[in-house]
Amino acid sequence: MSTEIDRVKLRRWRKRGFYSEAALVKLLKKKGYSAVRVPASNPSLNPLPDVIARKGKHTYAFEVKNATYYAYFPKIQIDKLFRFLDEFIPTNNDYKHPVVAAHLGKRWLFKEITWTDWKKDKIPEKVRILKRDRGNLNIDKSYQEETPEPQT
Repeated sequence: MSTEIDRVKLRRWRKRGFYSEAALVKLLKKKGYSAVRVPASNPSLNPLPDVIARKGKHTYAFEVKNATYYAYFPKIQIDKLFRFLDEFIPTNNDYKHPVVAAHLGKRWLFKEITWTDWKKDKIPEKVRILKRDRGNLNIDKSYQEETPEPQT
């Protein structure tokens, strides 16, 4: 009996995550990004984010959590974002953005983690986002498409 209840709880928990990932993809597309949910993202050690997005030259790897008041992102999941961007996106780190995203009811909060912190191993064991926090990444204004200089 208890294993069946555990399975139901696990299914419900996974559906929440799937819903938030799909909602983020929809939001990003609405804001002009190309975005996809990575269906193989899971608790494995593979360096796969929950959502990948691009806008202009910039690539974003998102780890997504659905929560009510706060969300915790373990260091191992953040490390996977950096590993994915480092190993699979062949461009300068200025154009690669590891982001933790908390879906808190109707509100989204985004926090970009810096490459400097990752390289110096200064990422905390858990990154926390509280509902009252302000994120450091605004998907409306962040990294607008660079306008090419006119050729003469």
